[in-house]
Amino acid sequence: MKIIQTYQHISERLSKLKDIPLLFLRLILAYGFYMPAMMKWGNISGIAEWFGSMGIPFPALNAYMVATTEMGAVILLPLGLATRLISIPLMITMLVAIATVHLGNGFEASSNGFEIPFYYFLMLFTLLVNGAGKFSLDHLISRRIK
Repeated sequence: MKIIQTYQHISERLSKLKDIPLLFLRLILAYGFYMPAMMKWGNISGIAEWFGSMGIPFPALNAYMVATTEMGAVILLPLGLATRLISIPLMITMLVAIATVHLGNGFEASSNGFEIPFYYFLMLFTLLVNGAGKFSLDHLISRRIK
């Protein structure tokens, strides 16, 4: 019985820290999207051509949408602003990246497999479900509205 009480006590203490991993997920994802967003914006016509070569419909439109979504992540995720909202198109972007670029290479990141975009998808899903946490503008705004 002492083991169960100790476990419950530790669990209660740890649950008070639940917002810290959400902050770290947001920061890691924003950092991870920064270079791809900058690369896309630096050569948007080349990205559109590449998308077209993979059979992605409306390649120019999709290149702009992906670049904008990724840059939105770089801005919104660190602030914890519209976290759930930005997570949805980012998750779609990761699914498309997995299906069009990475799936045929297997799982391993070292082989350009789908490992990293899959991890990003899972982190984004966590933010979609849990929100940004209390260290965020989303939290501050929700407190003001109530």
